[in-house]
Amino acid sequence: MDIQIGKVTHYYDKISVAVITVMNQPLKVGDTVKISGHDNEFIQTIQSLQMEHNQMTSVPVGETCGVRVDQSVKSGDVLYLVTS
Repeated sequence: MDIQIGKVTHYYDKISVAVITVMNQPLKVGDTVKISGHDNEFIQTIQSLQMEHNQMTSVPVGETCGVRVDQSVKSGDVLYLVTS
């Protein structure tokens, strides 16, 4: 069962970075996540997290962070923590 962990609020296509609002539990470097939207779904491992241009190892609930993504995403896409 996958756990909803965040939502995409913006996507910078030139640098492949999604802005994620973290919900429910912290997001950490090394987490395997599934990003799901209306027309796209993929799984990737979080390689880096940034908050206000600072590298982070984890981002607490309620905060917003930047995540480099492997494929394009859209505002409103949902980030799930893969637990299996």
